[in-house]
Amino acid sequence: MGKKNPTGRSSQPPPLSVLLYASHQVRPSAGHRLISCALVTAVRFEPTNRFTATTVGQVSSSVPLIWSDCCRAFTLWATKSREHEKATEGNSVSAVEFKVDCAGSVLGFHSRYDFSGHNFQQHSCCNMRQLDRNAILAIVAYAGYLACMQYMTRHVSRIERPTTQSQRCNGNQVRRELMAQLEAHYNSRSVIRMSYDAFTRLVAILRGRRLLRDNQYSFVEEQVAKFLHILSGQGRIRSESFFFHRSTETISRHFHKVLRALITLQDQFLVQPNGSTISPQILNSGRRFYPYFKNCIGAINGTHIRVKVSKEDVSRYKGMKNYSTMNIMAACTFDLKFTYVLPGWEGSASDSRILDNALSREDNLNAPQGKFYLADAGYMLRSTFLTPYRSTRYHLKEYSRHPPENPKELFNLRHSSLRNAIERAFGVLKNRFSILAEMSRYDVETVSEIVLACCILHNFLVDFDPDEEIIAQVDRDLMNNEPDHGLANGATAREDGRRREILRDSIAAQMWNDYITRH
Repeated sequence: MGKKNPTGRSSQPPPLSVLLYASHQVRPSAGHRLISCALVTAVRFEPTNRFTATTVGQVSSSVPLIWSDCCRAFTLWATKSREHEKATEGNSVSAVEFKVDCAGSVLGFHSRYDFSGHNFQQHSCCNMRQLDRNAILAIVAYAGYLACMQYMTRHVSRIERPTTQSQRCNGNQVRRELMAQLEAHYNSRSVIRMSYDAFTRLVAILRGRRLLRDNQYSFVEEQVAKFLHILSGQGRIRSESFFFHRSTETISRHFHKVLRALITLQDQFLVQPNGSTISPQILNSGRRFYPYFKNCIGAINGTHIRVKVSKEDVSRYKGMKNYSTMNIMAACTFDLKFTYVLPGWEGSASDSRILDNALSREDNLNAPQGKFYLADAGYMLRSTFLTPYRSTRYHLKEYSRHPPENPKELFNLRHSSLRNAIERAFGVLKNRFSILAEMSRYDVETVSEIVLACCILHNFLVDFDPDEEIIAQVDRDLMNNEPDHGLANGATAREDGRRREILRDSIAAQMWNDYITRH
């Protein structure tokens, strides 16, 4: 490994540990000597010459993908080289004819050959002795150089801004003080949207299920606190970096780490009802909802949140709003717990179209036999969904001064009062996690994950830290600003609709008879 490199100039090779690690990232047929030459050349071309001081742990996160790309490109080059030798009666391709550039972590080989659309996986690196040795060494050496550049790109900020021991101690002290203030704060809900007791319970769940772990640099408490502060809408990646004395890369990594951990909790906190019991909100309502809605297991509806999309997707994501939105369909029980959440649909998609997808997908929305959800006029009447009468007063405000005058109006009034749970759940969710009001900083996939995580946290807090102030505020807002409900524009089986019409008429008649008797 101390021999001259392919350029003819001697160079100090990297540590043996790095060479041995890198040698395991390529196919065994390439041989350790090629790797040695590649990394020696990488050191020769690397301007800051810092690669010689790296360790296996530092380079392990950068090298594998580069070497994988190198092997695939080299295999293709070998195949094309043999084809060219046959076509030119044995004249091999010179390495000079290959020019390599680096765009991020992509190896781009430009030559007289058209490699576009070629499948790298169809060829094996065989009969290497027939290839021009200088060309082989040059290509692999360039791959080593690109691996070095990839490492430098990812870690240059850490290398050029070394952290002293005093700086680390100061940062640790600041973080300890921040967490101590959070514990002592009389109203931690204003900072992380939950009480400190609920916070410690959440941390215990994440730590207990080994979804998050402490390490020598940060504790689970700090990671979760930063995540919750961002969800509250008060913090962003850069502001959290300032307050916690962390790099923006660390804050972003912790954010997505906690995000993935919370989504894993959906099997515990986002569960569809089995219909074995009657909802307490129905059972304990006197004759208002019981027994008419005894088989009702929840309510469904959709809501829009603002997102940022590419220019090509703006038309799909712009619905009734004048800006791009994501349409989220959800179901909830009458204690305001979400039982099903389907984010990701573009704002122009109709509620009925999204519902059809929710019913047909693998992780589908389902209702036990004989049970049903309440839905508004934006959905079609079908077997598992009970909608209000059309062309009849529906909104609660419409009945504030004028009581119902017939069975249809009474049914719509009771239906609206009970179905309002989904509007209240959405209101509490958005009020608690203000990040949902503006998420233009994230791509659509990340927005969907954030929505799901917020719903899981919402359900957790319904159990362990209900905020009556938020619920009261949401109720006032809903009474003053009743949400609009569109008309259904989908199709459904007529038989399903007829069965539900019969059930709806039966409930309305029974409800009206009881109402007249008491009044």
